[in-house]
Amino acid sequence: MGLFFYYKKISVVKEEGIPKNKPILLLSNHQNALIDALLIATTSGRFSYFLTRASVFKKKLVSKLLYSVNMLPVYRVRDGWSTISKNNYIFKTCTQKLKNNEAVALFPEGNHHINRSVRPLSKGFTRIIFETLTTYPELDLQLVPIGLNYKEGTTFGDSVALYYGKPIPARTMVSTFSNQEIVALRHIVQEKLKGLTTHIDAEVYKQTIEKLNLLQVDFLNPIAVNKCIESHFKDCQSTAKTNNNVIKQIFRGLLVLSLFVPVFIWRYYVKPKIVEVEFIATFRFAIAITLVPIWMLLCAVFMAFYFGFVYALVYFITVLIIALLSVKL
Repeated sequence: MGLFFYYKKISVVKEEGIPKNKPILLLSNHQNALIDALLIATTSGRFSYFLTRASVFKKKLVSKLLYSVNMLPVYRVRDGWSTISKNNYIFKTCTQKLKNNEAVALFPEGNHHINRSVRPLSKGFTRIIFETLTTYPELDLQLVPIGLNYKEGTTFGDSVALYYGKPIPARTMVSTFSNQEIVALRHIVQEKLKGLTTHIDAEVYKQTIEKLNLLQVDFLNPIAVNKCIESHFKDCQSTAKTNNNVIKQIFRGLLVLSLFVPVFIWRYYVKPKIVEVEFIATFRFAIAITLVPIWMLLCAVFMAFYFGFVYALVYFITVLIIALLSVKL
């Protein structure tokens, strides 16, 4: 429900149905911190366990919250050499989950970045595949590549499209468990991801993204955008301009007035402390699903106490409608 009110549009495209009773390894590009995981969790159709970088588990309260939503820490060299051995338990946990025909999701790029590029993949996901098939060689492990595509990425009322690729049977790519197969797995998954999201080579990123923005391409359609890039900007589709900006701004203004305390906390206390731009949407969404409903409830209780239940109900419904229109228009 929170994502419905936060995003203008959430589109889901699946090249093929995701198996319901097979072990699944969901492999996605990573642009938008925790939001990426939330979108996959609510659209994949599978109850998933997510591997997340260990650095976000440092605070006890945050750690408990992340564990409560099936997130497991993955340790990297930057977390300290002494922590790497902890991954043994995490990978064994993943193997057991997959053995029980459950779904495990991770971001094989190893980090997030708002740029529209698929970065080189780490070896972590191949280790999970190898360990699982070594322990259970007859397991029909399926790899599902996912392309996350944001219209802008950090704005409130943004739109996003998730492209789920055709499941790949892992056993068809693994037999000798060699370094060559690791390289092949990384290459195959990376190429799949490049086809499911907009991919711009790092060497020409700046000039390419500028041209795409000038052409007003639809980043929610990565297949068309990649075709535009491959054609050297000769075969491109532009998005139609909307004419409801004034009306939208009016409802945005009304929403700010209705939620001035949460908005103040966001703008002047939370947002200035965010170092990585990839966390903006995550923290804004956290405010939207915690402080906003608390503030609305307090206002409704106040109105019910002084003016009556009917006025409180009208206020609550009105703010919900304003919020919906400010996002969906």
